[in-house]
Amino acid sequence: MKILLVSSQDYIHHPVPSRHHNIFEDIALRHDVHVAHFHVSRAGPRPTRLTVEEATLFPLQRPLLHYTFNTPYHYYIFDRILKTGEFDLVVAAHVLAGTAVIHAAGKQNVPVVFDLKDWFPDSAAAYFTNRILQETVRKSVWAITKRNLSLVDKITTVSPSLVEKLRGFGFSADLITNGVDTDFFRPMDGSVARSELGIGADDFVIGFCGSVERWYAIDEMIRALPTLIRHRPDTRLLVVGGSLFTDYLHELQVLARELRVADHVIFTGTKPYHDLPKYIASMDVCTIPLSPPRWGDIALPNKFFEYSACGKPILMRPMPDVERIGGPNLFVYRTREEYIEQVKHLMTHPATFSINLERNSWKEKARQFEELFRSLL
Repeated sequence: MKILLVSSQDYIHHPVPSRHHNIFEDIALRHDVHVAHFHVSRAGPRPTRLTVEEATLFPLQRPLLHYTFNTPYHYYIFDRILKTGEFDLVVAAHVLAGTAVIHAAGKQNVPVVFDLKDWFPDSAAAYFTNRILQETVRKSVWAITKRNLSLVDKITTVSPSLVEKLRGFGFSADLITNGVDTDFFRPMDGSVARSELGIGADDFVIGFCGSVERWYAIDEMIRALPTLIRHRPDTRLLVVGGSLFTDYLHELQVLARELRVADHVIFTGTKPYHDLPKYIASMDVCTIPLSPPRWGDIALPNKFFEYSACGKPILMRPMPDVERIGGPNLFVYRTREEYIEQVKHLMTHPATFSINLERNSWKEKARQFEELFRSLL
């Protein structure tokens, strides 16, 4: 098969690989996969097996401006690529660039699969703090997304609840969840990372690993620190990751200083993806502090699979789809008080786990996509 992928982010320079990197790098071992390149991020280039199709005229760093101003050029590029008549399939996973490629593919009679990897209206709105702007973005993105979904041949998405949510809007979607590289994410010794970060062997480390953006209530974990430090003075909060398009990381650093807990909080900034397991290994408990309540009912994040593969207890906001999968390593909180009590419990009952996630490996997810492609063609 020859496939054109229009991913939801800068495929080459985004510092955190998405499901599309993990799935399509594997598919590219057996098929000819091309990917559109959006010059949004400024991290170092990531090696890829895919054929890169440059698709940026205006290299603006603000996502909203970048994709808005480049949309006409995207259509021109996608139309030119698909005119060759050689492509069997398009996989779209973007709002505006998705619109461009869907129309270009329709013109050339190339089938399109739309991979809705999260709830785009809320994820787009989360980059803004002004409520009026948030609601404007949310409504606009949903209008575009709804139009895109109505024009494609097949829809895939990441969680059972998102399948149900789409059904409520009249769309039928296939479920292919996120996954994990089970050879890479596994239990290991955390002492190396602790030594590197200046963390004591007996310190209790609450950890977060991922993009530091407002859809995660890391600020609430910082606000809980004074109470936890009074209970156990060697409590540390380790935040592995950086902010890509907002000032949220800076806001958290200011908050830690204001609450006089800065000495107990470690911000590593963005780390290479292949270093993440060693940092997760240094944590006594890993967190998924999902912030917007409306996301909890459809969320099934990569973090759940990665933390679990590393054998770590997970402290998280309610996420029904994660709880359906379940596991002995899940601990749920709803309020700051419940969060504090759960951390105290884990301080006195430390644990590691052995969890088999082979059914959730990225290789298995790639196989599921290939099966879906063949059925469509």
